[in-house]
Amino acid sequence: MSQTQTARSSLFTWDLIRPAIWGAVKKLDPRTLARNPVMLTTEVVAILLTLLLILGLGAGSIGFQLQLVAWLWLTVLFGNFAESLAEGRGKAQAASLRDTKAQLWAKRLVGVGDVCEKVPATQLAAGEVVLVETGDLIPADGEVIEGVASVNEAAITGESAPVIREAGGDRSAVTAGTRVISDQIKVRITAEPGQGFIDRMIALVEGAERQKTPNEIALTILLVGLTIIFLIAVSTIPAFAAYAQGIVPVPLLAALLITLIPTTIAALLSAVGIAGMDRMVRFNVLAKSGRAVEAAGDVDVLLLDKTGTVTVGDRHATEFRPMSGISEASLAEAANLASLADETPEGRSIVALAREKYGVTTTLMPDGAEAIPFTAQTRLSGLKHGDMELHKGAVDSILKAHPALEGSEGAAEIRRISDEIARAGGTPLAVARNGSLLGVIHLKDILKAGMRERFGELRRMGIRTVMITGDNPLTAASIAAEAGVDDFLAEATPEDKLALIRKEQTGGRLVAMCGDGTNDAPALAQSDVGIAMNTGTQAAREAGNMVDLDSDPTKLIEVVGLGKQLLMTRGALTTFSIANDVAKYFAIIPAIFVALYPSLGALNIMRLSSPESAILSAIIFNALIIPLLVPLALKGVRYRPASAGDLLRRNLSVYGLGGLIAPFIGIKLIDLVVSGTGLV
Repeated sequence: MSQTQTARSSLFTWDLIRPAIWGAVKKLDPRTLARNPVMLTTEVVAILLTLLLILGLGAGSIGFQLQLVAWLWLTVLFGNFAESLAEGRGKAQAASLRDTKAQLWAKRLVGVGDVCEKVPATQLAAGEVVLVETGDLIPADGEVIEGVASVNEAAITGESAPVIREAGGDRSAVTAGTRVISDQIKVRITAEPGQGFIDRMIALVEGAERQKTPNEIALTILLVGLTIIFLIAVSTIPAFAAYAQGIVPVPLLAALLITLIPTTIAALLSAVGIAGMDRMVRFNVLAKSGRAVEAAGDVDVLLLDKTGTVTVGDRHATEFRPMSGISEASLAEAANLASLADETPEGRSIVALAREKYGVTTTLMPDGAEAIPFTAQTRLSGLKHGDMELHKGAVDSILKAHPALEGSEGAAEIRRISDEIARAGGTPLAVARNGSLLGVIHLKDILKAGMRERFGELRRMGIRTVMITGDNPLTAASIAAEAGVDDFLAEATPEDKLALIRKEQTGGRLVAMCGDGTNDAPALAQSDVGIAMNTGTQAAREAGNMVDLDSDPTKLIEVVGLGKQLLMTRGALTTFSIANDVAKYFAIIPAIFVALYPSLGALNIMRLSSPESAILSAIIFNALIIPLLVPLALKGVRYRPASAGDLLRRNLSVYGLGGLIAPFIGIKLIDLVVSGTGLV
């Protein structure tokens, strides 16, 4: 079992726990803990009580002081352990990714022709061209400039189904470590050594570039504020004790401070943030920052590029529409012959439709036949064979190539058919033989599977979907209706996309953008959550703050769910931690000061055995609750679509009420053990 598989199967495997323990010890460095003021305060108190114990200046029994010191250090270590364990899961992912890069070699093209030299992938520079054949690993990030091949990207996406990568369009990007399983391609390297996609993934999943999000910063400020408040409150206790002609020992005061400050959420805060990004990676989405994960939880509007995002990216032949007096079989046979030399996805789909629906068996160019290549001037292609000449292309191009057809009944009929196809959201291609019109091929953008259902789910989550396309409004409206999106923007330029995003953001809405093309890059950069498809261009992947390794635009449903899960987990733990502090305050204070103020005995509802037992029980509970909540911090609170009010009520009823009850039960049970075994 690989490290990644191990990390996915369980939170607590020895491969993860061992380095996490050592990491918890290394994080005791005050310079590291300075990022977490609450845990730094706990460590300072632990150091203080340790020094008092060594110097013999502490009050109370040596056993009591030893236990206080031990549990305070454990509190800090448990907090560090949670963060180290979260980082360890990311490092397990990084180790697996490094394996995909190990010992990569390249066939670098040199000179003229296909002359190659074998070099380590680390020596490749941006702009160089390599040949990748069947069975070879792609040595570095790049773009296919020649050929088409089937590529197994399981090393990156975890999916076993191969994908097609070909020159031109938005399916040309290839990633280092993926394997070509059929044919061969020439790839132009786009990344310098050490700066490829996998290199960035490794750095990101290890958390090396993870910075605190605004939400985390705000929560840290809250925790520091609460710590200061409790520090002031505890510092006033000696004055009250002196007034009552009593003394409260320093170890007792220091331990009381630690039980009251919000150590629980402070210890788990970093783990929650790291785990949020890690969960994205495990779902085959690379989040480049924790801020992007958080923003995903609050998305209001989703913009999707049509081609390659809502649709598969290639137009496919779906129907043959013959002219009057022409059979569908005759049109299918002619369209098949005209497309045999056409290696575009559209051309291959015409051949496939003729074979599958009409039983056309001709798959090779007839002997002596000559292909008519597509050119920008003629805008048509076809085949010459003896006295037969077949043309296929845009209706206007076919009519232009055969001027005698203009004004004829055939021209009017073919325009009527092509208009019907256009209104249905398709693209018409006319077919002619020896100057006679045969009919029209209906090419259609094919929706990705399950689009309509997924967009319906997004709508139930309160997210409005807008499809963006360069198509004319008629075609855009047809595809939008078929896909089930809420709105569309037709004939969109990059400037139009930017303007729409800024308009939505000005209205106070958070915008997510899914895209895969270079023309999507500005919009991906402007949006709050820019999700680039992994099949897209390098520019798109660079501009987005997330990359979907499966290239599934509707995965935003899961991305939003994971973002909401991160926010809900942090909120749940914060609610639990603050409720804990309130409960501990009312549970411990009466027991500690009942000797000074006997009237407080009426508030000692837990009947804790002694002040020493009360404070030690609270410290032990404080330490133990942190590792018990680690699974929740790393797995996250389950998200179910609901209103904000319902989520708040659930949060308060489960974690608020739980946070109030747990300390009373836990501290009492620990007090019974502590007093019953004579530990104090």
